Amino acid sequence: MRIVTFLVLCLFLLAACSQHAEPTPTPLTPAQAEGKRLFGASPGNCATCHSLEPDVRIIGPSLAGIASLAASRMEGVSAQEYLEMSILRPGLYVVEDYPDAMPVNIAKQLTSPQLTSLVEFLLTLK
Repeated sequence: MRIVTFLVLCLFLLAACSQHAEPTPTPLTPAQAEGKRLFGASPGNCATCHSLEPDVRIIGPSLAGIASLAASRMEGVSAQEYLEMSILRPGLYVVEDYPDAMPVNIAKQLTSPQLTSLVEFLLTLK
């Protein structure tokens, strides 16, 4: 009986060790949550052309991992500055193999707080 109990205990331990716990996502701040909403809804509507899934191409590039990529896009420009410029002056830097198709009027449709919220959300996409 002891051997059976020991074997059952070992099986439970092995099963527990083999399961990978998913990391708990960091909750978004209110500004980041508003940016996420704007990403998928008016007046931002970014999700019309950009996916948040890696390697998924709609019209523009996927924005999965953009917080990390943005800092390396233009020398001497921070990730935040790059993202702001990409929205305010979309033709300034166009990702290779993608058309210069970002609407230039998005900056006119977003208020300053909305732009800030959208950029704060994008900076969570590491």
